[in-house]
Amino acid sequence: MAIRIVRLGSERSPGEGLRIGTVRRPPRGVPKAEFASRNYYDVWYPELSPEADLMQQALQSIKLRAAGQTAEADKLWAQFEKLFRKQLAEPAAQRTLALLAALSQSSAFSVGCYCEDEAHCHRSILRSLLRDQGAVIDNQI
Repeated sequence: MAIRIVRLGSERSPGEGLRIGTVRRPPRGVPKAEFASRNYYDVWYPELSPEADLMQQALQSIKLRAAGQTAEADKLWAQFEKLFRKQLAEPAAQRTLALLAALSQSSAFSVGCYCEDEAHCHRSILRSLLRDQGAVIDNQI
């Protein structure tokens, strides 16, 4: 069994298990009753998403990268990553990461976000922190 790191809204893989949405907000325009059937998530867990102001910083980094301003985007992303890791170093977040890591030893489930590019998404940081906690990670993307 393992944790799979996914893009919310993508097709589910066989054996993926419960899908946990680590996003600040539910998907726009989607009725709550359809979150799971549209492959967003089964359980919403915003506690593992960046705080709102921090999320704006990540989005700005993505916009800069799209505009070709790579150096500025990289600097902003590094700042975002440092602050998000600090957010997840809080005791409650550490307990959640430890719980997910322990569950990954015997259960199949996934965590995810909406972002298209995992390399510039908080789920890449979640992947790293879960691995640091000893989680079994399914590397299929």
